[in-house]
Amino acid sequence: MKRIFLLLLVLFGAGLLMPSDAVIPVKNAACNDWNAKTFWFEPWGSSGVHKGIDVFAKEGTPLLAATSGWVTYAGEISKGGKVIAILGPKWRIHYYAHLKDISPTLGRWVSQGEEIGSVGRTGNAFNKPAHLHYSVLTLAPYPWRMTTETQGWKKMFYLDPASEFDACH
Repeated sequence: MKRIFLLLLVLFGAGLLMPSDAVIPVKNAACNDWNAKTFWFEPWGSSGVHKGIDVFAKEGTPLLAATSGWVTYAGEISKGGKVIAILGPKWRIHYYAHLKDISPTLGRWVSQGEEIGSVGRTGNAFNKPAHLHYSVLTLAPYPWRMTTETQGWKKMFYLDPASEFDACH
């Protein structure tokens, strides 16, 4: 039992040490194709706060994997429509929503920059301009990021996706 615990601890530590540079996940998008102030903006519909950014593009524009990782979910949910979740470096889940179509399947490894679908308007984005909702959720919480804002305790799990893009610094 002790060996299994040590192995899990080593795996967790190794995951945290992996570099996590990310690319903008919409082909040919630039740093001004989203409003950086929308991360943690409120009020935001039924979810209360906006826990990601919306990258606007023409419907059907290729969607790229922001980082390499394992596809942990590829399917449909009510608000997000067609979505993909990828477990990447530092135990972070990269969540892509409102897609027109999805390329990878569950359990598949994808490489950074690989085409994984296309921008759409599914889920609660049905009557809105085509865009990608992109969120980054960490499985290793950052408790010092908690605030007294609406749902501020969740800030220890959600990272500002735009801060992950090397090209925008």
